[in-house]
Amino acid sequence: MTTLATLPATVSRAVGAKVALITHGGSVTYPELDLRSTRVARALCRDGVARGDRVVMLGKESLDAMTLLFGVAKAQAVYTAINWRLSVDEIAYAVNDSGARWLFVDVEHAPIAARVTAQSERPPRVIVIGGAHEAWSTFEEFCADADAAAALPVLSYDADDPVVQMYTSGTTGYPKGVVLAHRSFFAIARALEEASDPWIGWTSGSVSLLFVPTFHIGGMWWLIRGLALGSTNVVLRAFDPAAILDAIGRYRVTKTCMVPAMMQVLLGEPAIDEADLSSLETIVYGGSPISATLLEGARAKFGCDFCQIYGMTETGNMAVSLRPGDHADARDERLRAAGRALPGVALRILDKDGRELGVREMGEIFLRSPARMVEYWRRPEETALALADGWVRTGDAGYRDEEGFVYICDRVKDMIISAGENIYPAEIENVLREHRDVADVAVIGVPDDLWGESVKAFVVPQRGATLAARDVVRHARARLAEFKVPKSVELVDALPRNASGKLLKKDLREPYWKDRERRVN
Repeated sequence: MTTLATLPATVSRAVGAKVALITHGGSVTYPELDLRSTRVARALCRDGVARGDRVVMLGKESLDAMTLLFGVAKAQAVYTAINWRLSVDEIAYAVNDSGARWLFVDVEHAPIAARVTAQSERPPRVIVIGGAHEAWSTFEEFCADADAAAALPVLSYDADDPVVQMYTSGTTGYPKGVVLAHRSFFAIARALEEASDPWIGWTSGSVSLLFVPTFHIGGMWWLIRGLALGSTNVVLRAFDPAAILDAIGRYRVTKTCMVPAMMQVLLGEPAIDEADLSSLETIVYGGSPISATLLEGARAKFGCDFCQIYGMTETGNMAVSLRPGDHADARDERLRAAGRALPGVALRILDKDGRELGVREMGEIFLRSPARMVEYWRRPEETALALADGWVRTGDAGYRDEEGFVYICDRVKDMIISAGENIYPAEIENVLREHRDVADVAVIGVPDDLWGESVKAFVVPQRGATLAARDVVRHARARLAEFKVPKSVELVDALPRNASGKLLKKDLREPYWKDRERRVN
């Protein structure tokens, strides 16, 4: 198996009429998923979709949305997943940037789609999933005359063809489209297989639970991996602690994934004391490191193995892993590691001059993975900077120990990670500067025991202005996704700058991070 287009049929031949997906909108077997996605592909081809066309999905997880993913792949198009938590302006930018001619949206987010199309240079055709709409066709109507039993036009698929595009926040304030090929979802699995490496023992007999959104690479990769293995995959629409605990017992879930902040919330859920968690074998976590205290509590409550993964959208998800065995026998230092490079992945640490560093020397982490991205969509210069001779610049600073374990200590890039969301201060700063009473602003990430980091803004008011912290928050909330809105605002007389005027964020960060071993949380 090398492509998403051939996945449903290939797995159907191997596992037969086994349930593939249990999610909002019902459940389907692997053969049914194959037939339904072929129907979607025929509808897209009927309406003129061409190789490489972008097809946008905006909405929560559903059976129709996941069918669309494989239908788009079969039509040789590119499934473009957009974070529905973004602001309307951010979503509109991504839709315009993608050049999409089709926008599929669930009923819940249809009002947002109306505002997005109003801002679009070339408004895409809108198809509504999960209900009727007075202005747009439904998903059922779109597929109505596409006979699932008829053959598709003769199309060819290649592992290097683009198939998924995901938008990540950009350092300039504009999201970038990360283009991923079919190989991004199979290359690491193939390398593990060639190395006879079972990783977490995920097989066709596993039952996977997913509640991380598929507009994130972690959620998308997890969904495709479970389907490629022929597992039964339970997919929830959103993070709902009570529903997660119920699903684990109801479906006898064996594998799931989350960010540490989610784990913390689950442990505080009252229903956890009565939940049946006995089927759980492995929890995979990522997006941020885990504290020893949280891991200890999770081990006691869930009674299963834990595995950390480290990677990014640009690397096609995981590239480094701290295995269950590493957790079981780990010293305190080992638990602070991200893990070791997976089979097929090369890792090096370079100084600012590009010199490769040795054991325990701090520098920027570079990863070379067969799953790495194709490019940043329509951004050749940024692609060249991010992919140096095939090596992905992570923007993370760290070191490697004598056994090859990688430790992440700080960020080269000015990025905040809060509950697994990547947040770029420049984007928030640009928005806050638009406030008429703001003279200067700096945004940093500060430690947060629940979310890992939270957004903090330092604001210099205009001379003579009467500005309150709540005014800054209100201004941000009207223009940014909620997770990007500063959780705290400090009004200051001036920001620290050097002789050339460069902002010294390290001075702002120091009081909050000085007593911590790592400059990430």
